Amino acid sequence: MDLEGRIHHNPIKRDSWKTVLTLAYQSLGVVYGDLSTSPLYVYKSAFAEDIHHSETNEEIYGVLSFVFWTLTLIPLVKYVFIVLRADDNGEGGTFALYSLLCRHVRVSSIPNCQLADEELTEYKNDGPVSNDKSVIVSRLKSTLEKCRLLQKLLLVVALVGTCMVIGDGVLTPAISVFSAVSGLELSMSREHHQYVMLPVACAILVFLFAIQHFGTHRVGFLFAPVVFAWLLCISAIGIYNIVRWNPHIYQALSPYYMYKFLKKTQRKGWMSLGGILLCITGSEAMFADLGHFSQLSIKIAFTFVVYPSLILAYMGQAAYLSKHHVIESYYRIGFYVSVPAQIRWPVLAIAILAAVVGSQSIITGTFSIIKQCSALGCFPRVKIVHTSSEKHGQIYIPEINWTLMVLCLAVTIGFRNTKHMGNAAGLAVITVMLVTTCLMSLVIILCWQKNILLAMCFILFFGSIEVLYFSASLMKFLEGAWVPVALSFIFLIIMYLWHYGTLKKYEFDLQNKVSINWLLGLGPNLGIVRVRGIGLIHTELVSGIPAIFSHFVTNLPAFHQVLVFLCIKSVPVPHVRPEERFLVGRIGPKEYHIYRCIARYGYRDVHRDDVEFEKDLVGSIAEFIRSEKSEPHTQIEDLGDGERMTVVGTLSSNFSGIKLCEDNGNCTDTVGTSELREIKSPEILRKRVRFVVPDSPQIKTDAQKELQELMEAREAGMAFILGHLYVRAKRGSSWIKRIVINYGYDFLRRNSRGPAYALSIPQASTLEVGMVYYV
Repeated sequence: MDLEGRIHHNPIKRDSWKTVLTLAYQSLGVVYGDLSTSPLYVYKSAFAEDIHHSETNEEIYGVLSFVFWTLTLIPLVKYVFIVLRADDNGEGGTFALYSLLCRHVRVSSIPNCQLADEELTEYKNDGPVSNDKSVIVSRLKSTLEKCRLLQKLLLVVALVGTCMVIGDGVLTPAISVFSAVSGLELSMSREHHQYVMLPVACAILVFLFAIQHFGTHRVGFLFAPVVFAWLLCISAIGIYNIVRWNPHIYQALSPYYMYKFLKKTQRKGWMSLGGILLCITGSEAMFADLGHFSQLSIKIAFTFVVYPSLILAYMGQAAYLSKHHVIESYYRIGFYVSVPAQIRWPVLAIAILAAVVGSQSIITGTFSIIKQCSALGCFPRVKIVHTSSEKHGQIYIPEINWTLMVLCLAVTIGFRNTKHMGNAAGLAVITVMLVTTCLMSLVIILCWQKNILLAMCFILFFGSIEVLYFSASLMKFLEGAWVPVALSFIFLIIMYLWHYGTLKKYEFDLQNKVSINWLLGLGPNLGIVRVRGIGLIHTELVSGIPAIFSHFVTNLPAFHQVLVFLCIKSVPVPHVRPEERFLVGRIGPKEYHIYRCIARYGYRDVHRDDVEFEKDLVGSIAEFIRSEKSEPHTQIEDLGDGERMTVVGTLSSNFSGIKLCEDNGNCTDTVGTSELREIKSPEILRKRVRFVVPDSPQIKTDAQKELQELMEAREAGMAFILGHLYVRAKRGSSWIKRIVINYGYDFLRRNSRGPAYALSIPQASTLEVGMVYYV
């Protein structure tokens, strides 16, 4: 499946209002499902136990005022007008901010970064700053680049936000579905509904996670209509309640009612803020899902559809409750009590569908952020299934899916009420927003190069609001808020263990790489028999010869005719253009037939399937041989150790270079009608392979010979030489390091996936060699 071309060659037309409005409509189902269902549980969570609805209506007016200003200041002002502008080449989310900072400060969680990566099209760096700001910016950048402690702190902050998003992926489906099903409580006695609600909610959750492997593209067309119908429904009910019960409810929007609320309720009112903040749950999705839409479409959808609908819904509920003070118990203060009895069942059905859509969005977002973490070296490799050949963002991770389902069911069965679920979800939501605020303040200074006072105003204004809510949520730690803390702690330990172990292993490889003189001393045959075929040796190094190669040479009786040191690395940009995919170079003289190939991917890139990747790999080496010293304008990077690398694109992007044909003679992405010259391999029974090359410039005789040998090796087959690296802590290491390396990292390594391109290679074509590293 060729997704690369679709990603880069079909950009959204900014001047097309039809396209923008279509995207705005589609974003309702993907981005705003979670936020739109918040009216189901906000008032119920706010009035759980801390405050009570009195005849004076000061409590309900105060809650409405808090909801209105929280929705206005956080999603509308902070996200729509400020945070959405901090996109990373069109991508958003916590890791997008971290990636943006890494590039501008030259700090990265990826150890094998190169100067050549900074030449990528999407690797944007700002130009020189003005004199009045450059001193502060340069000092801050220098401090971050030199201080390892601050670099680790920045990474931990980003990981904490990421872990809370994963925790939200557990809590949001639980509270959304449970709150939607709670409409049954008004149709039966309290004794009976508790025995019905839990099984129904669990059944819906199991169904929701069971269908994830089909992908959202099969039912995605229903998401936007469902959320739009839900928003239309709650806004219509809100208008009805306002007109019928309290037309003057708009007066409660005044900030004065927040003051009266806190003055009367004091500490209990402050603690109830943990329930009120649930009105902004899902706001982070506006930024996290930015890559699937555009800034303008997301802004239009929220400002003109979602925001007014939610305000009307909350005002309608408050208008109804302001005239109904006889409440049997707190569960009767929920959303459904304000719905007219005649339409309660249809509203219940739409609410359940909307809750499922909102849950689907956060689950998909969790898959996406796990993929980003894995690409940036902060999460063990997991199986990633692309459920759509058209949309690159739709993925499915089986291990994460079933883990989320088990945890989600455990939360639902363990709590059985929206009070504890709301406390847990509230802490997760506000922590993610605090992390975004902190990272955003650094982006304002380092990336946008604005005055430091502007960044301080940003973090003080929005940070103070979020700290207020965070403190209220933290007070509910023993009443459910411990769940996201526990989940985040577990995921944070996993991420940091993997990152630490991976970094130590790379440092060992870097310090113990073999010199080029050792390779030259072996001679063209490497001191052993060279047999036909291509041998792929995976390495994390981008220069030099890995230490495990000497282990191969001393333990193997023969080696392949063509050897390729393959490094598949991620770079801190969302996407790498296909024409900049590979860096190809030569190790040693030509007669050695040893190449280095570095395949570069962004943290949101789709890795092509194994057959296509194999063709691209061989094609990139062939193009390197053809263009070597024959095209003076070819982009070349000097990596040291006598290696010079050439930037080569994929076959689908290389319109003027070499083409690869197999078996039936159909070329991969044959170029137009231009005259081509063929170099064919001898007729044998194996798979026919030929390269099609342009007439001009003429290929030299030695290059033709080298291409001939590469084709013969390709026909003989490709083998993956896999090195099992067992990392152990050195003797004399601290007991913490021994536990982390010998047990923690080793457990994660043994249970993680191998390189994706190696999984499809037949076992007979795989050669495994083990080696113990002491770090």
